[in-house]
Amino acid sequence: MINFILRNLWQRIILLIFISIISHAIVHLAPGEPALVDPSNPRMKPEDIQRIRAAFHLDEPLHIQYVYWVRDLFTGELKSFKDNQPVMGKIWEKFLNSLPLFLIATFITWCLAFPIGIRAAVFRDSSFDRSSTFLSYALISIPGFFLSYLIIIFMVKTFNIPVLGMRTFGLEGATFLFQTMDRIWHLTIPALMSAIAGTAVLSRYVRSQMLEVIHQDYIRTARAKGLPEDQVIYRHGLRNALLPFITMFGLTIPALIGGSVIFEQIFSWPGMGRLGYEAILARDFPIILTLNFMTAILVLVGTLVSDILYAVVDPRIKF
Repeated sequence: MINFILRNLWQRIILLIFISIISHAIVHLAPGEPALVDPSNPRMKPEDIQRIRAAFHLDEPLHIQYVYWVRDLFTGELKSFKDNQPVMGKIWEKFLNSLPLFLIATFITWCLAFPIGIRAAVFRDSSFDRSSTFLSYALISIPGFFLSYLIIIFMVKTFNIPVLGMRTFGLEGATFLFQTMDRIWHLTIPALMSAIAGTAVLSRYVRSQMLEVIHQDYIRTARAKGLPEDQVIYRHGLRNALLPFITMFGLTIPALIGGSVIFEQIFSWPGMGRLGYEAILARDFPIILTLNFMTAILVLVGTLVSDILYAVVDPRIKF
């Protein structure tokens, strides 16, 4: 296993280098200029634009710009075009805001999807199966931003309480416990809205996969041996149905950066997705490239974790 991990790490490092080169070229070759060197700005003189381009190495050839970006990224000197702040500091701040939203939404999704999908598969064509199927397809069909706006209007009109942002304005002098509860309240609704669509989709996958498993010969053999139904379903059936979800679990890790951009924008949550969205609008190359680089790392790490977990779930798989 150690050789497998080392070999895959080396392959992923090489792949990461190619990804960074291609993404750097695509971002810089796209039409348009960063907001700080906008020639249409009447306050910008040609000599000012030239000075700014030279300061950020925008007048260098593309491969030289790539070298400067890599150097500044790994030395911590990479600065944002928008406000000249350190890129890693801005990303770390937004990461700490997005992390609880991502963890809670993922936890809710996986904790609800598996019981719903398993019960729907075990009691196929029952009233629970039909109602959960109808509700899942309804939630999949309704756009998340539309449902979020309905929830915001309902909460404000009915209870007259704030739901936008990370905290309620004017509570700076409140006690630590009160501020903590206010933070949890502001986190709850965005996390629930992020988890709704994921639960609807994942529960359908769980139901489909369990339906394929529970009709296999080894499930009938386990029942014929007199094993309890819970042991048959969860120990023998669910374990053999987990392989596709290990892949899905590995691919959910990159959602930490861009998976909640819609909900972060709607609920005014200052997270990673919103940072990337604003950087794209301003053509803030350092932020865009660094977020893309981090996303690539998370994808490669997630797929490696999935490959390792395969052997944990299914001992028949040999590296």
